[in-house]
Amino acid sequence: MMSHSSSTANSVGGFYNFLTKEVDNLDSLFISENFMSINFLQHVLSTLRSFHFQLTVLVQRLKLPVGEKWLDEYMDESSRLWEACHVLKSRVSAMENFYSAGINIASLIDHHQVFNVQLSGQVIRAIYGGQREILALEEENKSLLETRMQTLSLRFEDNASIESKFNKFNGFRGVLYAMRNINSVLLVILLSGLVYYWPETSFCHWDYEGNLEFSSAVMVSTATLLQKVASAAINHTGGQAGILAYEFRRARFEMDEMKVDVGRVVEHEESEFDNVHDKVENLKSCFAMLKCGSESIIGQLDDLFDEIVEGRKKLLDMCSHR
Repeated sequence: MMSHSSSTANSVGGFYNFLTKEVDNLDSLFISENFMSINFLQHVLSTLRSFHFQLTVLVQRLKLPVGEKWLDEYMDESSRLWEACHVLKSRVSAMENFYSAGINIASLIDHHQVFNVQLSGQVIRAIYGGQREILALEEENKSLLETRMQTLSLRFEDNASIESKFNKFNGFRGVLYAMRNINSVLLVILLSGLVYYWPETSFCHWDYEGNLEFSSAVMVSTATLLQKVASAAINHTGGQAGILAYEFRRARFEMDEMKVDVGRVVEHEESEFDNVHDKVENLKSCFAMLKCGSESIIGQLDDLFDEIVEGRKKLLDMCSHR
């Protein structure tokens, strides 16, 4: 999904153009996809990886002075990225209990030709177990993010104090400033989609009014993307907190629907038997998509961790051998 082939990282101006183009691509994809689809979130993560890779390439091109503060600033940002992505990985991994419960419910129905009241009771109990998994997952996610959001510093910085220094280190100071802000936006989108979303805070406290002389185009594109995501989040959730990923919400809905249908069977409405068997295909499809998407996200995150380690090593080697 990610391409490392861009040649735009050879100069500061080219790097800004690259960032703007990639953020605009995400904007277009967001409009064309189901809201917070795992496909969209995979592209957000892929973009984050691509930005990190190209930043590392740019640093090597700029021939920055050894032993200067730019290396500390790069290391701080890559550490923040690492920490945020570990939160993402731990919580996406925790979805396994939910999608496993859903897949088991579908299997339970699938393996019986006759859907009787006894089987209905088993399925209802399994659905209650799956719903408990959802509540536990979202409660743990909410609690974790409440304690970690401060240390992850996912907000736009006040540019007034550093704008005069944007040219420092051959323009790298400005690049890193832009990267910190864009990374924050992409991470907030990922965390809202895959970990937890608060209507009143997740996309708030962002200041786009700064007059960014060196990177205004990419900041405008980033602000536009975030504002679209924030507006769509309110429209799709009705102000409800929780995990926003489309496949997660759809699987949750199908599980709730199945409980209603199976409940009718328990009440001996024989006409509902066929309805349950028809809907089990929907249930299987939803949970299979959620499982596949979650595993793909985890694979991408593992690749990003490898790339962060490799990037840090390259720059440390570069500085130590000059």
